[in-house]
Amino acid sequence: MSVTANPTGASQPEASGPPDFDALYQRHSREVWALVYARCLNSHTAMDITQEAFLRLWREWDHQQPILNPRAWLLRVARNLAEDHAKSAFRRYGTSSPQAMTGVEAREAPPLERLALEETFGQIRHIMQQLPQADREVLTFRYALDYETEQIAELLGINTTAVHMRLSRARQRLAERLKAQGIGQLP
Repeated sequence: MSVTANPTGASQPEASGPPDFDALYQRHSREVWALVYARCLNSHTAMDITQEAFLRLWREWDHQQPILNPRAWLLRVARNLAEDHAKSAFRRYGTSSPQAMTGVEAREAPPLERLALEETFGQIRHIMQQLPQADREVLTFRYALDYETEQIAELLGINTTAVHMRLSRARQRLAERLKAQGIGQLP
């Protein structure tokens, strides 16, 4: 770490790492977060894991380790961190409060409407947890993040036809489970 003088004459440490780290974070953090969120269905946990992935990237660059494709590296690390989190004893034995499972917060609605929405979204999250991981990923990318099939194909390393097929099957499985739970119309 080098030291530079600021205009007042005081020394301050100069940040190490690539000068475009902020731009890299702006460009990829949403995508990394979405991948993790699709796996754990908790926005706070997804943000923690996303930040950990970027911290690890920073450390790699700080140790002068070359990373040719930071986006792919981040997605791989985030996916591994999410897997580790899912396997942890804390997660497995469920010591989280129900409030921690509320997911992404929306605009304020009237109290009764908010309660109805929370109940419906809670049922949907429960059903999403029962879906295969591949279904959750593709549905999150398409509907939560509004990614086009070409973007999803690139992220998942498959062709667009496979994305269309996965989306169709995931929607069908989700609809069947929603219907079985009595959730007909979503808010």
